[in-house]
Amino acid sequence: MAKKTFLDFEQPVAELEAKIEELRYVQTESAVDITLEIDQLSKKSQQLTKDIYSDLTPWQVTKISRHPERPYTLDYIHGIFTDFVEMHGDRHFADDLSIVGGLARFNGQSCMVLGQQKGRDTKERTLRNFGMSKPEGYRKALRLMKTAEKFKLPVFTFVDTPGAYPGIDAEERGQSEAIGRNIFEMAQLEVPIITTIIGEGGSGGALAISVADQVLMLQYSVYSVISPEGCASILWKTSEKAEVAADALGITAHRLKALGLVDKIVNEPVGGAHRDTDQMVSFLKRALGDAWRQLADLKPKELLERRYERLNSYGRFTDTKAGK
Repeated sequence: MAKKTFLDFEQPVAELEAKIEELRYVQTESAVDITLEIDQLSKKSQQLTKDIYSDLTPWQVTKISRHPERPYTLDYIHGIFTDFVEMHGDRHFADDLSIVGGLARFNGQSCMVLGQQKGRDTKERTLRNFGMSKPEGYRKALRLMKTAEKFKLPVFTFVDTPGAYPGIDAEERGQSEAIGRNIFEMAQLEVPIITTIIGEGGSGGALAISVADQVLMLQYSVYSVISPEGCASILWKTSEKAEVAADALGITAHRLKALGLVDKIVNEPVGGAHRDTDQMVSFLKRALGDAWRQLADLKPKELLERRYERLNSYGRFTDTKAGK
């Protein structure tokens, strides 16, 4: 049984789980039946987890969204889609492994699926650049989406990135142009686009694959113009104010749903998606099916009109006249 990783605010649960593991070990070595005690502690642990997760701060939600055991894009692709065939390269410079994607089937329907992949261990995280894409990653994503448009296939995207890679080499190859081009092209793509924020949705790095007709967001994911640490570093000159920044940014699913920036919140299992990946896959598959049914019968013209209205509905402002 793999050892669970607990976050700082989950320590009371961690202590209970440690006791449960000790009792299980004792039971295997002893003739005394302590199943009842183990069951009672397990129920107590489950209730304690529910209590903790019923009153999370935005900063705690941010930590959950970054949990190292959280399901990533490939977990959802292999769990929800069938006949997945990965496609590589941007046909210009390289194959950016921080973005994965290819042809697949969703409930028998041919489609294109793509998203950011962070990596599980040190070697894979380095290979996938911690989910931070370079221009060739966004150009690969755009190539896949244009291929989907050519064959009239719906596009499913999964967002999970701290942000676009800020390195000098990425800037030299046109990072901002690549992100801007994706946003421009996705707004005009003549096929349905369904996006799911599955972990971190950071800055333009997230927006470059999330201009969609339906945006879903997992319960304990975050979506923001900047990370809390980045915001704190700019406003207070220290990342130690990240918790304060997280409160101010409004990065949680319920806050963004209230603002009309996401369409549906997909509930997660008790303790987060990483506590029961199979159940999370089942929840998300159902939600994606509902989203697809709302778009499946729309003609390209209707789709583009709805998308245009949607993009224009973002944000509010008040026009005031000075001097009166």
